[in-house]
Amino acid sequence: MTRTLPPGISEEQFDTALQRFRDVVGDKWVLSEATELESFRDPYPVGAEEAFIPSAVISPETTEQVQDIVRIANEYGIPLSPVSTGRNNGYGGASPRLSGSIIVKTGERMNKILEVNSKYAYALLEPGVSYFDLYEHLQANNPDLMLDCPDLGWGSVVGNALDRGVGYTPYGDHFMWQTGMEVVLPQGDVLRTGMGALPGSDTWQLFPYGFGPSPDGMFTQSNLGIVTKMGIGLMPKPPASMSFVITFDKEEDLEQIVDIMLPLRINMAPLQNVPVLRNIFMDAAAVSKRDEWFAGDGPMPADAIDKMKKELNLGYWNLYATLYGPPPMIDMYYSMIKEAFGQVPGAQFFTHEERHDRGGHVLADRHKINNGIPSLDELQLLDWVPNGGHICFSPVSAPDGKEAMKQFEMVRARANEYNKDYAAQFIVGLREMHHVCLFVYDTSDPDIRQQALDMTRVLVREAAESGYGEYRTHNALMDDVMATFNWGDGALLKFHEKIKDALDPNGILAPGKSGVWPERFRGGNH
Repeated sequence: MTRTLPPGISEEQFDTALQRFRDVVGDKWVLSEATELESFRDPYPVGAEEAFIPSAVISPETTEQVQDIVRIANEYGIPLSPVSTGRNNGYGGASPRLSGSIIVKTGERMNKILEVNSKYAYALLEPGVSYFDLYEHLQANNPDLMLDCPDLGWGSVVGNALDRGVGYTPYGDHFMWQTGMEVVLPQGDVLRTGMGALPGSDTWQLFPYGFGPSPDGMFTQSNLGIVTKMGIGLMPKPPASMSFVITFDKEEDLEQIVDIMLPLRINMAPLQNVPVLRNIFMDAAAVSKRDEWFAGDGPMPADAIDKMKKELNLGYWNLYATLYGPPPMIDMYYSMIKEAFGQVPGAQFFTHEERHDRGGHVLADRHKINNGIPSLDELQLLDWVPNGGHICFSPVSAPDGKEAMKQFEMVRARANEYNKDYAAQFIVGLREMHHVCLFVYDTSDPDIRQQALDMTRVLVREAAESGYGEYRTHNALMDDVMATFNWGDGALLKFHEKIKDALDPNGILAPGKSGVWPERFRGGNH
């Protein structure tokens, strides 16, 4: 196998630099053989030709080691690609945006839970702490607290917040609940944000803003620093909870569902948590394979979709949410919810205690996740087709019924054109809606991989033309998405580039992340 090197770096220079890195972290923690790097490629590759290939992986143990790694990289002009646990699957996994970059895997050894404060309900973490790690720690030491999990709990709590990921409890906007960071900057300096910049402060994790400009957001989805510590708010465990699903039979019910949902959600009552509205493809893939319902090619016919709905006792749309508090309050809120959504003809209501059939599996899983219990059950989705992987298209819009229906019809038309099943979920915040479109495809077929990429690229463009921007994307589409945020003759990207060049003049930290390239790689020089 041909060795992948950093751009513009000779083998001799690279090997010399690798020895310098080994001197810092130890031989065991620098990987550079092809077999060692296999697991750091994109787990669900897109496009006919594989891209985003690392040249090496370094696993530091301390903030000081991260500083040394960054300084050595500046000496040699070697690009670095920081990851935490590297579980950002569907968006590129641990793979670097620029092939030949060295992955700095902070999560391998920097995995300590530094503090959990029960009184003030927060945790201070290193990047390697997964949702499972934090959950197990809380169960053993702080059972009065719970965390907020995304769909899969194997990833990093820090990494997910930095990628502005979402969960499903009232604390579902993960970055909103971060409480201060420690960051290694692109030339090796280290800073603490907010009150952490004040020596001796005991409010670092209590007031994230501190004094003056607040830089925390600049380290999310960015290439301006490597976060080595971060605080996260935790939720006091409620006295009781009840999860439920409401099933809606028709595709066209979507508009009415979303419009009913908004006033119930924006008040944070009676819909207290982040509800998710999933279509039948999303729920069927969680418990079955495609060929159980339809073995042919092309879009799944209506009778096969009806069969899925009937046998799983689900609707075309299925709304999942959880209520928290004393049981009388839960009962009151649930009656309000039933009255509101009962306006939709054919709506059916089930609590997590009422569904133990096959179609109730997702409800049981949501009940765990919505109560801060990490899960991996959603991985079943990848068995929908052989050699399954997925790519996500994730536009954000107002939580408006007409907007939801417009997006749904746009995506479904393209999915049918490219012969992809469209597993949809609308995740509803307080004033916005994440429309996460998940397309599962056979990763072993280069033509199918290319179709998945081509389709998603078309959707990015079409969505932007309708005023919808993506909140997160795959490595292969970062330039495409950033190009759509072009108000004011691209003022946002120009701003990012000026900051990038000022903080990282050698362009070594995650070149191309979120479509922001340093000067040395700008203009296609990558």
